[in-house]
Amino acid sequence: MRKILAERLFPVDTLRLLASERSAGQRLAFGGRQIPVEVLDDDSFEDIDIALFSAGSSVSARYAQAAVDAGAVVIDNTSHFRMDDEIPLVVPEVNAYKIADHAHRGIIANPNCSTIQMVVALKPLYDAAGITRIVVSTYQSVSGAGRRAMEELGKQTAALFNSQEVECEQFPHQIAFNCIPHIDSFLPDGYTKEEVKMVQETRKILDDPEIRITATAVRVPVFCSHSESINVETRTKLSAGDVRAILREAPGVLLQDDPQGNDYPLATQATGKDATYVGRIREDDSVENGINLWVVADNLRKGAALNAVQIAEILIRDYH
Repeated sequence: MRKILAERLFPVDTLRLLASERSAGQRLAFGGRQIPVEVLDDDSFEDIDIALFSAGSSVSARYAQAAVDAGAVVIDNTSHFRMDDEIPLVVPEVNAYKIADHAHRGIIANPNCSTIQMVVALKPLYDAAGITRIVVSTYQSVSGAGRRAMEELGKQTAALFNSQEVECEQFPHQIAFNCIPHIDSFLPDGYTKEEVKMVQETRKILDDPEIRITATAVRVPVFCSHSESINVETRTKLSAGDVRAILREAPGVLLQDDPQGNDYPLATQATGKDATYVGRIREDDSVENGINLWVVADNLRKGAALNAVQIAEILIRDYH
């Protein structure tokens, strides 16, 4: 978030960095200055206009209202408020108009990273032809589970190359050279919370409770950027050429679809970039109006920090 605020020349007068006592006193760079980290408490938000939260649901549940009471608008990157009917769930390229609804509670929710990149790619198709069903399988990088998860992938890889035993702390199984079909906890119906988030959040963002969606979320041994295989059924027929033409003009999308030239979205290329990359576009002949897509985005940028900053940009441009 600090890096993106600086890159995009966000008009920051005062930046206040808040964390737990464990981080207090650290100094972090911003705009050529070193800013000290302060301890978060109920009085931290005096004279703050926008509060960007990304410290976990429990922190948002405890302190978001304190920020609102102090006069700030909260942009929350956790899952705590996403499905609250009174709180807008926003992806600027998809439903920026919902930012106006922050007036109800003073809070705007940032969606799940895997949901964000999917709806950025699908909203232009939804507008053009309608979507009746989505089947998505995710290939999610370990950065989605945090810094320690990234370190675990590195340590396990090194251990295996040196014929040593691997240690599993962040994941229930070895992640190096493996795929784990398990992100977040399992629910009684066999789906994980991550998969259910994608279903519920997509319906809310597209404002279409009737759309049929099923998801399988998989953790893969990639450090950064999530990939998704998405199959959609549209109400009216779209050819692969139609889809390419639509996505070529879509906000936030970068079309990368030249399979004959081995050119298609890759996690290694998307990392550090702001776009949502779409390729491998082809018609699904097994259903009447089917399209297959491969969608890749940096989960730390568009999937989290960038999306939050984009919301803040629109907030100060149009509502303050």
